[in-house]
Amino acid sequence: MLHLPRHPLLLARFGLSALLPASVLARARFRGERARALFAGIAAHSLRPLDTCPTSAFGLLLGAAGHAVGWPFPLGGAQRISEALASVLRDAGSEITTGVEVTSAGDLPPARAVLLDLTPRQVLAVAGARLPDGYRRALARFRYGPGAFKVDYALSAPIPWRARECALAGTVHLGGPLDEIARAARAVAAGQLPDRPFVLLAQHTLFDPSRAPAGRHTAWAYCHVPHGFAGDATQALEAQIERFAPGFRDLVLARSARGPADLERENPNLVGGDVGAGETSLRQTLFRPAVRAIPWSTPVAGLFLCSASTPPGGGVHGMCGYLAARAALRAADRGERWSPTL
Repeated sequence: MLHLPRHPLLLARFGLSALLPASVLARARFRGERARALFAGIAAHSLRPLDTCPTSAFGLLLGAAGHAVGWPFPLGGAQRISEALASVLRDAGSEITTGVEVTSAGDLPPARAVLLDLTPRQVLAVAGARLPDGYRRALARFRYGPGAFKVDYALSAPIPWRARECALAGTVHLGGPLDEIARAARAVAAGQLPDRPFVLLAQHTLFDPSRAPAGRHTAWAYCHVPHGFAGDATQALEAQIERFAPGFRDLVLARSARGPADLERENPNLVGGDVGAGETSLRQTLFRPAVRAIPWSTPVAGLFLCSASTPPGGGVHGMCGYLAARAALRAADRGERWSPTL
């Protein structure tokens, strides 16, 4: 926020559209039901009602990325991303320790800097005693967004899409026209499970056969549900898939469903099933997790945050960690150092 962007006029032009609600921009800029539905589905990644700001930002950014490079996925599974990052660390002489629960910042070994890949709730639990009152209150006010309900599938054959073009896509958005997608998002925000939830479905084995035995396929799908939703959305989710791919249920060999509580148990950063690590309201899009000139820093010397609760938010882009690392290196150059003691 303190630096002049490289292309200020281009950014301003983007910002004028990005700040609009997605439902407004879709009707103003896109012609035809299909184009508007496409934009609505992309903007729905904001996990916000589409008549609120800045949902258009999500649609424009993800849409631009799709035009520029597509929406790729790693060959062999998402684990390959973690393995690649780990190999870079090890090549640099770093050590990775797993299977240890850190309950207090005092548990950490001596270091020049500490970067916490945690959302505000866990930061308060681990380092709250070290934080000044004002910053601690700001973290406590941080708001989390809707949850996700995810189902993994083992399939006997490819999904029989009614629209043949869907078989050419690694990721498919299932939601119907703009108004229907917007209605589902409003219901979730109101704490209700929509009759026709917005579903995101990935079918990687069409393009990466290494993910399933020969002649078999896998897919996963998740729908947006209210924060902390405790019910079972499997039927509603599968009905939405069946609506666009009649006969889908006949192909299911096995399924594994996980609701918000299950997701949070596996990864405590997914509070209430929120895969975005925080509500994407206009305020929390611009200022995550608190109003600070350098949002990855904290008032404690040498302590930084690098999770998706910092700018630019959730996504498989690595920018939260990259920007946090740059902030930590600049602080180290100024002589700031983390102290393991209070």
